[in-house]
Amino acid sequence: MTESWLAGLRDEYAALSARLDAIPAGAERQIIKRDIVAYFKRVDGALGEVTALKEQIRELVERYKQLAADAEGGEAPQFSGARPVLQADHLGASTFIEKGWSLISLGDFPAAIQSLDKALTLAPDDIQALSLLGWAQMLAEQYDEALGTFSKVLMREPANALARINVGYICLKKGIFGEAIEHLSRAIRLDNDRKATLYANFYLGLVYQEREMFEDAEAFFRKALALGPNLIEAYYELGRALWFLDRQDDARQAWTEGHKANKFNPWGKRCRELLDVATSGGEIPRRSPA
Repeated sequence: MTESWLAGLRDEYAALSARLDAIPAGAERQIIKRDIVAYFKRVDGALGEVTALKEQIRELVERYKQLAADAEGGEAPQFSGARPVLQADHLGASTFIEKGWSLISLGDFPAAIQSLDKALTLAPDDIQALSLLGWAQMLAEQYDEALGTFSKVLMREPANALARINVGYICLKKGIFGEAIEHLSRAIRLDNDRKATLYANFYLGLVYQEREMFEDAEAFFRKALALGPNLIEAYYELGRALWFLDRQDDARQAWTEGHKANKFNPWGKRCRELLDVATSGGEIPRRSPA
């Protein structure tokens, strides 16, 4: 649909409106009726085509999300939330919620934040909009804002495990390790969301790794891998924990498994790099890559 085509429809509407303003009589009214019906059918048909195209665009978003999950490495949980189940509302907030979800999926976090802020202006109590806003802020590395948003979610839904592990992740990034441990441990105790439990264990491993408590870190990385063998970054971090426990052979084994699990994944490649560093007698980094 081009702008000129839409402008033509608007011009046609204006022309029909002007003809009605002239108060037609007799046969002219029948002609106008026929023209309005034909106009309506053209617009309705165009709307149907646009709606179908919109659904196809959603398929593109899902394909992009899968591609991004395979190609991108990072410690933050990849956004994989299900498409919002929305109900029509007279305020129009649902439109901005769905738009925000799509923008997060595409990685346009500033635009997603703008859309979700608009949704919350229209519907301040919508927990779905609030949760998505927290995701967008966190992935945009607006950690203070995200912490405040997720705290509001948890005040209303204390058993929201995904919100809790995201708070734990943010505390980890900010170096607030005590609070990170508290939130992540609680998410594990809740055990009501497999993905949240997986990441809670992984993040606890990172917390203890940062504190150089490598035995504890090893235990949590192994728990994470038991829940999610495809979490390649856990192999990378497990290898580092084992290396600094002076278990170099075990470390090499962890990196070998991580590389074999997915050699095209960025973390799989990093596992291969550490294997090469270890083989050449180089220094294994004590800090995880950002």
